Amino acid sequence: MFESEVQVRVRYAETDQMGYVYHGNYAAYYEVTRTEVFRRLGIEYKEMEATGTMMPVLELKTKFIRPAKYDDLLTIRLLLKSKPHGTRIRFEYEVYNEEETLLNIGETIMVFVDMKTGRPTEVPPLIHDKLDPYFVK
Repeated sequence: MFESEVQVRVRYAETDQMGYVYHGNYAAYYEVTRTEVFRRLGIEYKEMEATGTMMPVLELKTKFIRPAKYDDLLTIRLLLKSKPHGTRIRFEYEVYNEEETLLNIGETIMVFVDMKTGRPTEVPPLIHDKLDPYFVK
């Protein structure tokens, strides 16, 4: 299993009239977390796209447990519980506040797509190179 964390401070513009983080912003928090965690691993979306592979979202799930509020420092934990295989990769997320209270859980399933054909393609070797060591038994 692979696990990593990113912190994000809630900006005023991300809240709704009730003072809670607007629900649509969680997808952006998940994206920031994926991008930063991949960057730490040496995987850059820009580089992957330059080689002809993109990674659009196939599914997005989120469950709201408690609200996040303006100026909260959120910790978003990204988990890969299984090794990427085939044409897909599944990310799970846990969002905590500074008191380490679980606020939100989510999941995205991404599909690797050949940019020329628009068709699903196998997990790129770079992804395997960086992530497979975390799944050795």
